[in-house]
Amino acid sequence: MRSMFKAAMIGILAVVSFGVVLVPQASAQCAFPGLNKTGAVQPQSWQGEAQGRSEPFLLASEEKVSDARIVGFWKVKFVSQDTPGIPDGAVIDNGFAQWHSDGTEIMNSSRVPATGSFCLGVFQKSGPSSYDLNHFGLSFDPAGNFVGPAQIREHVTLNKRADQYEGTFTIDQYDPSGNVLAHITGQVTATRIFVDTPVADVL
Repeated sequence: MRSMFKAAMIGILAVVSFGVVLVPQASAQCAFPGLNKTGAVQPQSWQGEAQGRSEPFLLASEEKVSDARIVGFWKVKFVSQDTPGIPDGAVIDNGFAQWHSDGTEIMNSSRVPATGSFCLGVFQKSGPSSYDLNHFGLSFDPAGNFVGPAQIREHVTLNKRADQYEGTFTIDQYDPSGNVLAHITGQVTATRIFVDTPVADVL
C-alpha cells in the first residue's frame, strides 16, 4: 500500500506543466516524498497572485469578440480541490499560458524544467465566454527517466472585460502503457498580461 502511494505521488510530481505543491511544512509528507535529500517540499517558483487592471481589454475588431477573446498571454494559477492526498487550496502550478488565434495553446509551468516545464494544447469555444482546453505533455522524473504522458483538461469562462478567467481542471498522469498513476482536480484562475504589465503583477 505504501509503495502504491509513493508511486502515485511520484506520478503527480511528473505531471507536465504542474510544479511543486505549495503546502505548509506540516502537510509536506502528503505531497512529493523524495523530492530532495530531506524529503521537504520545495516552495513555488511563482507565489504571488497577479493583479487585475483598471482598463478594459479592447479588441481590434468587435466582429472577432466571439472567437478571439481568450487569445493572449496569461498568468495562470492551479489550486487543488477534492484531490485525495493533496490538501484543498494547495498550489499545483503558478506559471504562464499563451492562447493562440488558431486554437492552440502553450504553457510554461513553474515546475523544474528537467521534469518537463512546457506543454501544448488545443481549445474550442463551449459557450459565449467559455472554452474547453485539451492539453498534453511528456513527463520525466527528477533523474530524467520518462514517466509517461500527461493529459490536462480545463473548462474556463472569461469575465466581461476579458482580462481574467476561471474554471476547473483535471490532470491525469499516465505511465507509458496508459495506466493512470495520478488524478488531480481543482480550480484554475488567470489574469491577462498586457504590454505594460510590470513584473510585480506576476510575482
